[in-house]
Amino acid sequence: MTVRIGMIGPGGMGQAHIDRIRSVIAGGEVVAVSDIAEDNVRTVSDTYGVKGYTDSAELIADPDVDAVMICSFGPAHEADIIACIEAGKRVFCEKPMTPDAQGALNVMEAEQRAGRKLVTVGFMRRFDESYRQMKAILDSGEVGETLIIHNRHRNPTVPARYTWDMAINDTGIHEIDTMRWLTGEEIVRVRVDTPKKTSKRFEHLQDPLILIMHTESGIWIDDEIFVNNQHSYDIQCEAVAESGTIRLSDQHLIERTGTVGRCNALTMDHNERFGGAFVREVQEWITAVSRDEHTGSSAWDGYAAACVCDAGVRALTEDGEVDVEMIDKPALYA
Repeated sequence: MTVRIGMIGPGGMGQAHIDRIRSVIAGGEVVAVSDIAEDNVRTVSDTYGVKGYTDSAELIADPDVDAVMICSFGPAHEADIIACIEAGKRVFCEKPMTPDAQGALNVMEAEQRAGRKLVTVGFMRRFDESYRQMKAILDSGEVGETLIIHNRHRNPTVPARYTWDMAINDTGIHEIDTMRWLTGEEIVRVRVDTPKKTSKRFEHLQDPLILIMHTESGIWIDDEIFVNNQHSYDIQCEAVAESGTIRLSDQHLIERTGTVGRCNALTMDHNERFGGAFVREVQEWITAVSRDEHTGSSAWDGYAAACVCDAGVRALTEDGEVDVEMIDKPALYA
């Protein structure tokens, strides 16, 4: 069975997914796209030879669309996800699932009414081979209990439309989900520390900042978020356990030596660094859809990340620690 996919929001990320599905992923075909920008719909539909809509509701209702990928602007996700659920169509939504916890609650309520999990959230780091190896070692218990985890999330630069809260709910959300998955625990408290600001930033930003998180058992986690480092897309993670330390290896495939010394190329964006993870993630989703199964992160994961983000955004403007407020996990997600 070929899964016929409708793409809502075929911007940079959406078109990268279309290219992957057309070139290296089996079992899926993008047959329609939707965007509120009419010129983009026309360009993308012409480029890929697919149907084009300016109304996402029309794409979701299209009988030729079996499943939907949502790669649009975060605040637009909630309505389209719920429409997909009500249409009985499986949906893959890029992070964040919703901009806040209330929107995620609305999505979960729709899923519970439907009685089955239809939503997969695009937390692609769970599919990265280096993170998976780290998790396998920690889960095995060979280095004892995890005590501390250090994270670094650095970008070369961000555009002017990057708002002050996006450091948490658009950038830090990656580490928030990855740490929940890596430790198998919920995050219960957060704090934000504010170092000296880089001069290479827009005036409205606190950059860099340090997000401090505590899990249920007391694991201490830090995340340096620095989105204007001027030189590379640099993702680091180091887990400190009772009898060993595990860290991601340097993010390069080749090292050269010559008259300029010893050096390696630096990754510049998420598609370059996590290309393999994106392929594995979308391939697994398409395969699951063809079997009418759910895979990957659930709406609960989207909700839990949103709760931590809400607390983190509060912590940007409040002194001290902020508790993460969450409902009990519904039976559908147990």
